[in-house]
Amino acid sequence: MGGLEALRTRLLPLFLTVTFLLGSACHALAADEHNPTEPTPELLSALHHGGFVLYLRHGPTDTHIPDQVPVNFDDCATQRPLSDEGRQVMEGVAKHLARHDWPLEAPIRVSPFCRARETARIVLPTQEYVIDDLLRYTAAMTNDEKRPVIENTGKMLALPVEGNVNRLIVAHGPNLADLMNYFPPEGTLVIFSPLGEEGYLYRASIPPDLWPSLDLHHAFEQ
Repeated sequence: MGGLEALRTRLLPLFLTVTFLLGSACHALAADEHNPTEPTPELLSALHHGGFVLYLRHGPTDTHIPDQVPVNFDDCATQRPLSDEGRQVMEGVAKHLARHDWPLEAPIRVSPFCRARETARIVLPTQEYVIDDLLRYTAAMTNDEKRPVIENTGKMLALPVEGNVNRLIVAHGPNLADLMNYFPPEGTLVIFSPLGEEGYLYRASIPPDLWPSLDLHHAFEQ
């Protein structure tokens, strides 16, 4: 009995330390996930070495043309499209991404909606992409319909990236809102660190109007 009591006495401080660290980590995840921040120079540099997940919300859309219900993925006329201004915005994002030249995993994963596919073609015209039906727009879905999409999105954010590349996903804002209560503006690039079974860690967001200041830092580095 004395031996068990002595063992418990020795292990208790370790247990309390681990519990504190886990609790702190979970608190940090919850706090960081919902507060958009700008990427640090160190994070921008780290993207050149790969290992991150980049989630790009499609470009600005024409809200006067809503999605039809049900939507036909093969008919873009049944879907809310990119606006002419949105296309110009994403052409600008494409130029900024080209300047930074972060390595990307192939193929990139894209929602079946036309506005996401067009965004992918504008931003990365030479990049191979694959349509992932479980990245589709969740806003018009029931909770049961959303569940597999939200689970798939979380999996894609958490799955470690192999090699010196970054995973790129082109999808929708409501999907992230359902997953982590964060609704990024259209055209925003959101950066995550995948943590495998532990989930993912939100790192930073790059809305379209932030790119010029990041380019200045990139030019200074070179």
